[in-house]
Amino acid sequence: MISTSSWQASGLVALGGGTGALLRFHVGRLVTALVGPAAAFPWGTFLINVSGSLAMGLLAGWLTRANGGEAWRLLLAVGVLGGFTTFSSFSLETALLIERGAIGLAATYAVGSVLAGLAGLFLGLIAMRGGVA
Repeated sequence: MISTSSWQASGLVALGGGTGALLRFHVGRLVTALVGPAAAFPWGTFLINVSGSLAMGLLAGWLTRANGGEAWRLLLAVGVLGGFTTFSSFSLETALLIERGAIGLAATYAVGSVLAGLAGLFLGLIAMRGGVA
C-alpha cells in the first residue's frame, strides 16, 4: 500500500470536499428547479443522502479490492462524499456495525445520532434566538 503524507492526505480531502460541496449545491438546485421551491418534502436533501449512501456502498465495495485504496478513500469517500453528504459516512458506519454483529450498538449509533443531532440543532436555534421558541 502506498502511504500518503499528512499534506498529501489533506490536499486530497480538500480537493474532494470542494468537489462534493459543489455537487451538493448543484444537485440541490436542480432538484428544486424540478419539484419547485414550495415542495413540502425536502426532496433535494433526501435524494442527496440516498444517492450519497449508494455511492459510498459502491465505493466501499470497490476499495476493498483496489490497490492504492487509501488515496482513493481520502479523495472520494472522505472528500467528495463527505462534501456531498456526511449521511453516506453515517450509513457506512452503521452498516459496518451491523455486519460485525453489533446490532445494539448500530441501533444506538443510528438513533442516537439522529436524536442528538436534532437536539443540538434545536439547542443552537434556541441559543441564537434568545430563548425558547
